[in-house]
Amino acid sequence: MGVTLDLKRPALAAPQGSPNLSGMTRAQMQAALVEHGAVGPDKARMRTNQIWRWIHNFGVTEFGPMTDIGKDVRAVLERDFSLGRPEVVERQVSRDGTRKWLIRFSPGVEAETVFIPGVGRAGALCVSSQVGCTLNCTFCHTGTQPLVRNLTAAEIMAQVQIARDDLGEWPSPAGERQLSNIVFMGMGEPLYNLDSVADAIEIISDNEGTAISRRRITISTSGVVPEIPRAGELTQAMLAISLHATNDALRDELVPLNRRYPIQELLAAIKAYPGLSNARRVTFEYVMLKGINDSPAEAKALVSLLKGIPAKINLIPFNPWPGSPYACSDWGTIEKFAAIINRAGYASPIRTPRGRDILAACGQLKSESEKTRASDLRKQAKAEA
Repeated sequence: MGVTLDLKRPALAAPQGSPNLSGMTRAQMQAALVEHGAVGPDKARMRTNQIWRWIHNFGVTEFGPMTDIGKDVRAVLERDFSLGRPEVVERQVSRDGTRKWLIRFSPGVEAETVFIPGVGRAGALCVSSQVGCTLNCTFCHTGTQPLVRNLTAAEIMAQVQIARDDLGEWPSPAGERQLSNIVFMGMGEPLYNLDSVADAIEIISDNEGTAISRRRITISTSGVVPEIPRAGELTQAMLAISLHATNDALRDELVPLNRRYPIQELLAAIKAYPGLSNARRVTFEYVMLKGINDSPAEAKALVSLLKGIPAKINLIPFNPWPGSPYACSDWGTIEKFAAIINRAGYASPIRTPRGRDILAACGQLKSESEKTRASDLRKQAKAEA
């Protein structure tokens, strides 16, 4: 199966409109308030703290409710900034309780976000960092959609805010919260949008807002080797690697990025990840593809490959999507694979497929606009014929 890796960066369309304070770190917000004349430098920190709590603890979408801030300041905020949410085009709920939102940030710029209950301490939100993807992983539905553009920190934060809106978590004590974990495992490659991802993580982990610990935030990468150590330095988040093969020949086919950064280079970067230890293990994601990478020999090769790396291995039953060229490994095969890894001392949980009935499972996300455009093109071609 031949796949062409397309890493060319298209001209990315910048979002229009007033800057959204939701996507600013404390330092960025404080500087912006002074720059726009909302406050003087002497009061900027205090005003930032007030606005921060309204946005990230109470979830306001307008400046009017900020009653501890003077009307003159609020007038400047309303003139120069925004707090609004993007449009939720579609909301779906799976039979298993998984929720998926299709979010439109601007015309033609849409991404999907998924909340999975019962994952992590309470529930995990799978966040997108790009619209589309450049990596063309052959088992991934998102990889069939060309990159539209990177998402801004505000657009990443909007996904968290929309989930909290829907879950009714404004505000909520940490002990009662349903949303306890964030995983950057949605659409796109997070390390190709690292600066925005890092800003979003700084906001998410702030104790006076969403307050999700960095140890409950995970960045998943297909292996952008030069950015892996920097990601650790900037975010202090947990690391997950989309591996799926134990040799370069197979990984070149499944994850074409491997042609640029082969496995040994990837492993060297992982070992350099700041804070890696038995208490902060890297997660290796391994999708189970029938007759492709699921043999006992592959399981033994995986154990050998990861020797000496503090790790756990998530085995992911392949989630089919329309036109996918693969099938999921038989359950017995997956269990035998897991047993070999367990005997070697690695935790190897088998990820229960969630949200398959609404195409919300791992590898199934894709913008509805992309699906619609393809459908429209088929209808147009048929009409012209």
